[in-house]
Amino acid sequence: MKTKLLVVEDDANIRFGLVELLTSEGYAVEACERGDLAVDAVDKHRPSLVVLDVMLPGVNGYQICKQLRERGYRGLVLMLTAKSQEMDKVVGLESGADDYVTKPFGLRELTARVHALLRRNRPPEASSEESLVAGDLILDLKTFKLKRGELSVELLAREVRLLQFFLTHQDEVLARDRILNDVWGYEYYGNTRVLDQSIVQLRKKLADVGADPKQIATVHTVGYRWVRG
Repeated sequence: MKTKLLVVEDDANIRFGLVELLTSEGYAVEACERGDLAVDAVDKHRPSLVVLDVMLPGVNGYQICKQLRERGYRGLVLMLTAKSQEMDKVVGLESGADDYVTKPFGLRELTARVHALLRRNRPPEASSEESLVAGDLILDLKTFKLKRGELSVELLAREVRLLQFFLTHQDEVLARDRILNDVWGYEYYGNTRVLDQSIVQLRKKLADVGADPKQIATVHTVGYRWVRG
């Protein structure tokens, strides 16, 4: 069975091009041209990945992504942003997007991101363990929840992969490009915003369960390190 994708893009030329490109890569691709129809399209088609433009009629991409996550959608969201608008990337990731590609983008880059995200989207199934324990923290790989005592918080798929990587490499200094390659599954392109913003969100969720956000320590000019509690 082919993997299902949904393209949400109001520009007819770009939309048609993406559908043709991704179909040629072997995916079953549906398309939606309006933001206010996107959530219903996801409910109808249940795609594994949504290619989501930011600027859409009806409802913008940020709001769509946030609505999807609030409704429990665990699929992937690859956001298309304007190259000149850095805040698009930050807000998109905060809304629950897994990654972004800036316009104008190369076809090879976009397909590489899609392939990599789909390949890396199954950390629980890829592991024989149901959970990972670090001190009083429990990462449940089946429910996508981080637990500490009576407190718990739900994680996005990319946050599960990232925290799983940290917990299996505790106290190691991990370079940004290594984390991108191992967790996101694509070669380092020179822009680590997607990683840095994911770290910000993961630290917030550590704080939500009463853990110390500084357990994810920044190693200046290099990357990050998980500090044992």
